[in-house]
Amino acid sequence: MRRSIGVEEIEDMALGATVLGAGGGGDPYVGKLMAIEAIRRYGNVELVSPDEVPDDALVVVSQMMGAPTIMVEKICSGQEPMATYDELVRELGQEPYAIYAVEAGGVNSTIPFILGATRHIPVIDCDLMGRAFPELQMTTLGINGVKGMPAVLADEKGNTVTVHGIDDRWLERIARQATSVMGGYTILASYPCTGKQLKDYCVRNTPTLCETIGRTLREAREEHRDPIDAVLGVTNGYRLFKGKVHDVARKTDGMFVRGHAIVDGLDADKGRQLVIEFQNENLIARVGDEPLCMAPDIIVSLDVESGQPVTTEGLKYGARIVVVGMPCAPQWREPQGLAVVGPRAFGYDLDYVPVEELAAQHAEGAQA
Repeated sequence: MRRSIGVEEIEDMALGATVLGAGGGGDPYVGKLMAIEAIRRYGNVELVSPDEVPDDALVVVSQMMGAPTIMVEKICSGQEPMATYDELVRELGQEPYAIYAVEAGGVNSTIPFILGATRHIPVIDCDLMGRAFPELQMTTLGINGVKGMPAVLADEKGNTVTVHGIDDRWLERIARQATSVMGGYTILASYPCTGKQLKDYCVRNTPTLCETIGRTLREAREEHRDPIDAVLGVTNGYRLFKGKVHDVARKTDGMFVRGHAIVDGLDADKGRQLVIEFQNENLIARVGDEPLCMAPDIIVSLDVESGQPVTTEGLKYGARIVVVGMPCAPQWREPQGLAVVGPRAFGYDLDYVPVEELAAQHAEGAQA
């Protein structure tokens, strides 16, 4: 089903994408403003379902790569999505039928709409993660053997780099180093594939889900309902921990934002302490050695009062948050998915346990 995406839809989508972004995916405010400006200047964008894309059509990703904190400090020129798109068109020798998002994240969910408005091409209602992950090879196309290349990177100064690698791990390594040299973030055009490949392997309806989450959160605030309960209702999520941020250790190494946050418990969690560990995105939430949620499931901090999602770069001492966990897309719970984005892929000596099982164990422990 085709539908038109305008300013109000982008507002809701950016908010909802920040929830699914697991603390990462880039600054939502920057991406939202860029998409809104493009729509106001060039008109609404057509959102199409994956099933409406012909099997033999060419489709491509438009995305941001780099440390989210840097994008807050070094604003885009606004021309990077078009520069990467035009260069990839020259490389491939044909115009794509449509574009799509690599992930759900504050900026990466809205960047395709900048390009869609400017170039008057549709955006597909899907992505390759159903959330945000920190590395380029962590996609549902990648785990099914569809390479992300050629990929074109551009910075705000007008430099472009085209990468042809032997596999997606090499794409990640080469593009990450180039991104570091180019100032800490770049905009990419990548993952060219056929409509059939996309339909076979994508996570469907992620932009629509982002919009639904954002609209639900906005309406709950307007109607003075609990915004956190409202979000959990549309994401099948779980309240994991309520607390006050005691400390944040965060370092940008030119490639990722890495660190952890320590949260002192409040109310029912008083006397306990939660640790959230992140690499751009939140990867594990634990109390002592007891995990409450782990990648690939989604961990996100929501403001106690407003339900506003708090990104990893936005976590600050004294913030009062509710940490929630949400199930990931089912593709990630398969062996080939866990091999790439499970706890052990990020260096944790843990076997993956779904958030719903951990929540049930925690509830049983609290009642005992």
